[in-house]
Amino acid sequence: MVNFEEEALKLHKQNKGKIGIKSKININSKEVFSLAHTPGVAFACKEIQKNPDSIYEYTAKGNLVAVVTDGSSILGLGNIGSKAGMPVMEGKAMLMKEFADVDAFPICLNTQDTEEIISAIKNISPTFGAIHLEDIAAPKCIEIEKRLSDELNIPVFHDDRDGAGIVVSAALLNALKLVNKPIEKVKICINGAGAAGYGVLNMLMLLGAKNIIVCDRKGIIYKNRENDNLFKQEIADITNKDLITGNLKDAVNNADIFIGVSSSNLLDESMIRSMNEKSIVFAMANPVPEIYPDVAKKYGAFIVGSGRSDYENQINNILAFPGVFRGLLDARAKKITDSMKLAAINAIAESISDSELNPSYIIPSALDRRIAPLVSKAVFDAYKKEFNINKESDIYEI
Repeated sequence: MVNFEEEALKLHKQNKGKIGIKSKININSKEVFSLAHTPGVAFACKEIQKNPDSIYEYTAKGNLVAVVTDGSSILGLGNIGSKAGMPVMEGKAMLMKEFADVDAFPICLNTQDTEEIISAIKNISPTFGAIHLEDIAAPKCIEIEKRLSDELNIPVFHDDRDGAGIVVSAALLNALKLVNKPIEKVKICINGAGAAGYGVLNMLMLLGAKNIIVCDRKGIIYKNRENDNLFKQEIADITNKDLITGNLKDAVNNADIFIGVSSSNLLDESMIRSMNEKSIVFAMANPVPEIYPDVAKKYGAFIVGSGRSDYENQINNILAFPGVFRGLLDARAKKITDSMKLAAINAIAESISDSELNPSYIIPSALDRRIAPLVSKAVFDAYKKEFNINKESDIYEI
């Protein structure tokens, strides 16, 4: 049997990481050297000085993404610091290159202060065409994304929030088709009120969900609950209209859908059995889910999904972020909007035809090479439609 830990460490050590930089120009003569570097590079510098937007024409900016972390919430490992988080950032960069030919670079910041993070990203932004926030703990990640989106003229995408919201929503749209339940009528329980839970909540509400209850470690979030921060108060304001109190067991009772972005082994047999008929369970804690998919099915769940690759219906952000960034960069977008996120959701969901759709196949494989181009085109087209762009040459004038 393969020792997965040993092999993973061997792969990273042998390759000294997962990414590198490759020159686009072969410096095979003095003439080429002179054109690409000195003195030729000065002409490109002067053009950009005259017309700052020409940086997209004369440099790699239009295909560069910064993958930024402060190391405060790495995978399921917690606050392990930015150095220890670098393998994850390299991995995101690797996947963007592999699936969407986007050049991304890990930026691991030596600070966990909100203002310092915002300042650092703003100061490096001239180099990049977009910013990918990754593994920054809630609630500060929400403020960081909002502030940067408002203050920068390049798109800012928080994968733990926006990526999770997109892929979970795509999977849920297809699952709801199979159970023949409209999203406006179902009861949804989201367990986990961090960045992913917040992102899923916002996307589902954009899709029309009305009855959502969110739980955190203290139980059900409700309006005027004591000692909640502004982030939790915002969740309370837009969910749980009946002011239900209690714990996860109370929230799951008579629910149609459970979405877990929390921690392991939280659901038991009685909770699954208390859900409505043809229940949908997305237990996405990694590596150990809130309940294992086969166990959830045994207790009556109709459709299950998880974050694991060894079970059906793996719900993985790789289906979203490579294509999203490809579309953003191709459009030279200034920001990502709700309509672009909804376009990405529909592109992923519609990649599975009605004839293919079944309880064990509600979302494409994480390695499905069709998806990034579909998402890219959907994001690109949504940008053109939202800003009333009729021809491609107009995109860069927004």
